[in-house]
Amino acid sequence: MFDLQLRPAVPDDARAIADVHLAARAAAPMPAPVHSDADVRTWLASRFGVDEIWVAEMGDQVVGYARFTRTWLDDLYVAPDHAREGIGLALLDLVKARHPNGFGLWVFTSNLPARAFYSAQGLVEREHTDGSANEERAPDVRMEWTG
Repeated sequence: MFDLQLRPAVPDDARAIADVHLAARAAAPMPAPVHSDADVRTWLASRFGVDEIWVAEMGDQVVGYARFTRTWLDDLYVAPDHAREGIGLALLDLVKARHPNGFGLWVFTSNLPARAFYSAQGLVEREHTDGSANEERAPDVRMEWTG
């Protein structure tokens, strides 16, 4: 692994976080987005002070981030050009350390690489849905790490 640093995100990171989010989603086997890039950027910026957000940096470049609450890992994204470098694992380990009693997350059924990654790290698939409750209307899976 390169010189990777994990640190709490600050509002000045909002643009870089959104860049990672948009690029990672575009590269993943996920449903098409239902929100414009501008809306995603605005929404992510609004999460500061609400959710816990950490970034992974290499040098001065944000290459990944995790956004979570006490009970849910809402986002864990890595820039596609830094995939499979241990960044996602470092971020997931951070979330586990900060929430040792466990947490849940949702992943799209079609995102087989993410499902395999989470399963390999000890998360368990608990519920499969038809997607009628998510904005994309795509089947998804609720996974848990029990701590």
